[in-house]
Amino acid sequence: MKSKILTSILLASTLIASVATASAEDCAKAPVTVGFLPKLDTDPYFQVAQTGAEEAAGEIGGKAIKQAPSQATAEAQIDFINNLVSQKVGVIAISANDANAVAPALRRAEKQGVKIVSYDSDVATNARTVFLNQAAGDSLAEMMLESMGQLINYEGDFAILSSTPTAANQNAWIAFMKKKMEGDKKYAKMKLVQVAYGQESEQVNQQQALGLAQAFPNLKGIIIPAGIGLPAAARAMDQAGLLGKIKLTGLAPATLIKKYIQDGSVQDIWWNVKDLGYLTYYAAQAVAQCKVTGKEGETFTAGRLGSYKVGAKGEVLLGPAKIVTPANIEEFKF
Repeated sequence: MKSKILTSILLASTLIASVATASAEDCAKAPVTVGFLPKLDTDPYFQVAQTGAEEAAGEIGGKAIKQAPSQATAEAQIDFINNLVSQKVGVIAISANDANAVAPALRRAEKQGVKIVSYDSDVATNARTVFLNQAAGDSLAEMMLESMGQLINYEGDFAILSSTPTAANQNAWIAFMKKKMEGDKKYAKMKLVQVAYGQESEQVNQQQALGLAQAFPNLKGIIIPAGIGLPAAARAMDQAGLLGKIKLTGLAPATLIKKYIQDGSVQDIWWNVKDLGYLTYYAAQAVAQCKVTGKEGETFTAGRLGSYKVGAKGEVLLGPAKIVTPANIEEFKF
């Protein structure tokens, strides 16, 4: 009986040792290649974020490559996830078009030894280690709603022109705005008349913005929480002679709508986009080397940005955004 027990103990010890060895092998001993997979290849937002990732790679080693689809769909991203796995990248950093649809492919990638982080737009929490968020989601949503309120004096009809119906970050912002309006008397005279979608296309965003203006004659404003959508809609509304009568706010590179911000017809909520890519690269390398596992309270250093702490559900915040107005437009270089 004793020999059987000893044999069982020895077998268990061997198994534990082999698991520990395998686990150690999963931890990179040097900087790895990080494959960045944004929503859309042509979006300038992600091109600027990539310059931050490349800056970080120049500081600590490894490589930052970017591959992305020409259409903003989960199906297209899944193909790129598989491609990056076949290229044997150490980490995939993804901004998801659909948080849940890409999750199975990401989990398969993890089983093949690829670490996963998300940035800009999150994936299902069980399909990544950490999420590098540009700013607290509720904060961005509240700032967009507050900006719209300022522009229309907290009274009248407004619409939201989002990107796609499956964009996790934007859906969360819209849900927060609706809830905030229900509970805050400041917004009692504001009415959300419709949520439309620009499908990550300049042309569709222009068409949708003009369509909203036509469908709702009393429309006073549109919130556009998408980097492509806000500049496209501003140009279309300007050409139609509607900008000013209908005010716009949302998220976009400040420089692309600078003249509209300066004349007071548009406001913007923005942050340092290059720094988001920079932070994501540092976090990805920390995850690759098992210095960060996604546990709340863990800390890591991100070069010139300093120290960061992992929050609830593996979220890491870049920092607070700002409402861009004529008074502070010069602070924003993108």
